[in-house]
Amino acid sequence: MENKVWFITGASRGLGRIWAEAALSRGDKVAATARTPESIAELKERFGDNVLPLALDVTDSQQVEHAVRQAHAHFGRLDVVLNNAGYTLVGTAEEADESDVRALFDANYFGTLRVIQAALPLLRQQGSGHILGVSSAMGIVAAPLIGFYCASKWAVEALHDSLAQEVKSFGIKVTLLEPGAFATDFGSPLSMKTSQGLEVYTELRNRVTARLSTEERGDPNATAEAILQIIDAEDPPLRFAVGAGVLPLVRGVYADRLATWETWEAVSNGAQGTPISRR
Repeated sequence: MENKVWFITGASRGLGRIWAEAALSRGDKVAATARTPESIAELKERFGDNVLPLALDVTDSQQVEHAVRQAHAHFGRLDVVLNNAGYTLVGTAEEADESDVRALFDANYFGTLRVIQAALPLLRQQGSGHILGVSSAMGIVAAPLIGFYCASKWAVEALHDSLAQEVKSFGIKVTLLEPGAFATDFGSPLSMKTSQGLEVYTELRNRVTARLSTEERGDPNATAEAILQIIDAEDPPLRFAVGAGVLPLVRGVYADRLATWETWEAVSNGAQGTPISRR
C-alpha cells in the first residue's frame, strides 16, 4: 500500500500526537501542526524528513491557508486531513461568558471549517483525499456543564454530514471520529477552560465531578490501529465510534428520543395541516 501524506492539527499531544506517531511509524508522511512548534520538534528528531512541523493556530485564517498550502507544496499532495485541534469549556448555560463561548466555537468549529476550506481546492484537483473531523461521543449526546463543548461538536457533526454529500463525486471521503472517554490530558488546563461558577450550581457540579472521577477511561494508544484501519478502508464510514463505551450510550439516548417522538407522533402529524401543493 502506498504511503500516505497526512495533515494533522493539534498534533502536539493527546490523540492527535498518538495518531501522528502511528502514521509515521508505518512510513507515512505527516505535516504535524501545533500552536507551538517546540511541542512537535521531537517528532522531527525521530522521523526526519517524513515530518513537516508547522506552527498553526486554527483561529488564524491566514495561517491556516498558508500551512495547508505549505504542506501540500512540500509533500506534493495531501491524502489525509485530520482536524483534531480543540478544547472544552466547563460551565452551565447561565455561567459561561459569551466571549468564552465564541472563542470555543472559533477553535472547535470554525478552526475545523478553515482547514477544510483551505484543503478542499487541493483535494478536488487531486481527485482524492480523506477528511477526518474529531468529534466526540458528546457530539451525539449532551451532558451538563459542558453543553457548549457538546454544541460545538454537534456543529462539527452536521458540517461533516453535509460535506460528505457535497464532495463524494470528487473522490473525497469524509469520516467523523467520535471518541468516548480516554486517559489523555484533555481535562488539563491546556485543554480546558472553566467559567466562573455560581453557587446555585455547586451541587450539580459536585455530582458531575464525582461521576467523572469514577468513570473508566480507555487507553488512548489502543486507538491508533483503529484509525489506521479507517484511513486504509476502501469505503470508510461517515461516523466511527472510537472506543467501546460510545455505542451503548448512543443506543440508550436514541431509544429515548424515538420513544418521545413516537409518543407525540399524533400531535406532530396534526401540526402538518393540509398539504399545500407548489405550482
